[in-house]
Amino acid sequence: MSARIAYSLPRAALLRNPGYLRRWPSTTSSAQLTRAFSTTLHRDATWGFVGLGQMGYNMAKNLRAKIPAADTLVIRDVNEEAAKRFVAEAQETAHSPNENRVEIAQNAREVAEKSTVMITSLPESQHVIDVFHSILKEGKLPVLEEERLFIDTSTIDPVTSKDIANAIHTTQAGRFVDAPVSGGVVGARAGTLSFMFGASSQSEEFLERIRGVLAHMGKKAWHLGEPGSGVSGKLANNYMLAINNIATAEAMNLGIRWGLDPKALADLINSSTGRCWPSEVNNPVPGVVETAPASRGYEGGFGVSLMNKDLRLALEAADQAGATLALGDEARNVYNAVEEAHRGKDFSVVYQWLQSKSE
Repeated sequence: MSARIAYSLPRAALLRNPGYLRRWPSTTSSAQLTRAFSTTLHRDATWGFVGLGQMGYNMAKNLRAKIPAADTLVIRDVNEEAAKRFVAEAQETAHSPNENRVEIAQNAREVAEKSTVMITSLPESQHVIDVFHSILKEGKLPVLEEERLFIDTSTIDPVTSKDIANAIHTTQAGRFVDAPVSGGVVGARAGTLSFMFGASSQSEEFLERIRGVLAHMGKKAWHLGEPGSGVSGKLANNYMLAINNIATAEAMNLGIRWGLDPKALADLINSSTGRCWPSEVNNPVPGVVETAPASRGYEGGFGVSLMNKDLRLALEAADQAGATLALGDEARNVYNAVEEAHRGKDFSVVYQWLQSKSE
């Protein structure tokens, strides 16, 4: 979740015009700003994290565990209990008061002011807009010894991501990186996430700095190009995943109704041209893959609501790019129906929905 502001903002376009940014109200006087920016701040390394949902909480835990014990992590979430629980867990693993330090910020601006690296993990585009608007509307940030790095791991639309990057860079607040993740809650908990990121490739040293931060929370990181390319790559991948998941559920349902043994059918598919992640790892038929959500009542995994959200974003981005997606609308109809019937379940529950439609 994000620190929401009190008034509504137009989607994406609010960050597109740097002049508009300068018109945002500031509660800081010119005298205060002069004092704040007259001296470069010196402090031990400080990291920031905004958004302690299911993904963000576990990502932040891994970040806290892998950065130096003497560094400070500043966190922010609208759920105060989640933030307090995070602090308590960090204190339990500390060997001294100077280790695993975690501070709770009152707002996203405070996180940005204190942090050299600030990471956001938020549900929707509007949440990301709200957070960065709340940071930039107060004027310039205090100068640090190293240029600030803003890494947004949310899955949002490419236009909004590019607009925020432009706002950050135009106001010289730091460097913005879009770095959505793949691997789900399980990967976030295990620290095995894959990141696809978009960032200006101004130098290999800069890209290595980004990879070094992401390595605290995952195992792989692909640089796909300029700002906005990370979320574009994520949406292209998840569009394919959405289609493959439906196709796998349909093929398994079809074969079982023909009398085929589900495990034998899955073995055939996974050794042939139909092989894909929804069949091999996340097979939608209970009992075929014991570790898959289908074998535990479709609990855990990648929620159908999240898949539906990513599919919606992919269709919107495709429309903006003038790209034809022949199966997109049909897939969206399926996930709308599945989400309504099985909200909270893993997206492989499409198979259960198909079964009920076939009866």
